[in-house]
Amino acid sequence: MAKQLTDITKDLNVKQIVGNVDVTITDVVADSRKATKGTLFVAVRGVAVDAHRFITQVVDAGAAAVVCEELPEQCNDSATYIVVPDSTVALAQVASAWYDYPSRHLKLVGVTGTNGKTTVATLLYELTQLLGYKAGLLSTVKNVVDRRETPAVQTTPDHLTLNRLLHEMVMAGCDYAFMEVSSHACVQRRIEGLEFAGAIFTNLTRDHLDFHKTVDNYIAAKKSFFDALPDTAFALVNSDDKVGSVMVQNTRASKHTYSLRTLADFKGRVIEDRLDGTTLDINGRELDVMFTGKFNAYNLLSVYGAAVLLGFPVDDVLVKMSLLVPVAGRFQTMRAPGGFTAIVDYAHTPDALVNVLDTIREVLRGKGHIITVCGCGGNRDAGKRPIMAHEAATRSDRVVLTSDNPRDEDPEEILRQMETGLDDTLRNRCLKISNRREAIRTACALAQPGDVVLVAGKGHEDYQEIKGVKHHFDDREVLQELFDN
Repeated sequence: MAKQLTDITKDLNVKQIVGNVDVTITDVVADSRKATKGTLFVAVRGVAVDAHRFITQVVDAGAAAVVCEELPEQCNDSATYIVVPDSTVALAQVASAWYDYPSRHLKLVGVTGTNGKTTVATLLYELTQLLGYKAGLLSTVKNVVDRRETPAVQTTPDHLTLNRLLHEMVMAGCDYAFMEVSSHACVQRRIEGLEFAGAIFTNLTRDHLDFHKTVDNYIAAKKSFFDALPDTAFALVNSDDKVGSVMVQNTRASKHTYSLRTLADFKGRVIEDRLDGTTLDINGRELDVMFTGKFNAYNLLSVYGAAVLLGFPVDDVLVKMSLLVPVAGRFQTMRAPGGFTAIVDYAHTPDALVNVLDTIREVLRGKGHIITVCGCGGNRDAGKRPIMAHEAATRSDRVVLTSDNPRDEDPEEILRQMETGLDDTLRNRCLKISNRREAIRTACALAQPGDVVLVAGKGHEDYQEIKGVKHHFDDREVLQELFDN
């Protein structure tokens, strides 16, 4: 693929140009190591590295043009330099132009919030496919172009990868695309230049404060997504979450709500809850689904609302929703030979853990015990560690505190920090076993018929990250091995 420099930089807010603009570009890169002859290099100021340091290097490697916020001390006559106020925004605009503005050719819906993003985006993708339309998915678990899957590296990909995947969806004949929009992506302007048909807000609780520093900053990051929506889009928010109304204060999009507690455009009610499913009432229509818990009822309400707002017939949507199955690692149930049930869930925030444990407690109705395996990741918000331990111990009969991607931290120190959230009574319910495999084995050994073992925190992940190395580890595989032996 090749394009003229003027064609892919026409949307930029240009402050200065040095050199010839009549240049053919063969590739666009933001990684200096990928710069070759004919490429356009966009120098972005990252959190850890300022790519402006590598401008001379990429020009020496043959780059035909550079987009930057400030010129190097000496410009090379062999390259063209385009100076802009914000190279991160420029990268988004260039990426979109390079891939022929793919979001304009799709009905693109973004899902943001602390919990539920993966489930909602994935179920919308699956529902759309069941309704007979081609669709794409960009999620924490995987990226999908129609039915072709690739592993996901980030919740929301970088500018170039994101636009490339959307372009591939267009080329594959997709009509719709559904994507998770993380708070990091909002701050880092990764969704800049995309044209959304709709946005969904699930909920907001404490998370990512290692990055955002304050809850207000975290809220502002999510809200910026809705602020940027066009008047042709819809904004669908959970009105039972106190931040829901804040999200749409300044949006130009049409505003819609969903709720389990109050009047809303899409009103739901849980009629019956079981470990293997739920009977729901949605706007006066009864529906059996293969999902459990109020948190999933909220997820399904948002899926229903978005599908209706996209124009799908209500009756068709309800029929196909009954065929949807849980997303991998999201309240995924496994029946043990010993008569207890194991549940693998991605819950890695205090609120998500509370939701899952309260759901299990409600379904058990006092007829079984809850044994929870949980930990907290390293190099992340340390403030939630004692809260996680407290919530787990308060809502479980027994708890095994263990490792969850310790990364560069000492697992034992993470467990000590978690323990500070426990009083003597709660501490007596807990065991500390840093080896996650052994922790899961111990929890299963403690379980009696009718009990539930919740393995929380990693869900779909198939690795443990320790000292910069990812080791294969899948909670579901470990459980299955224990059941088979």
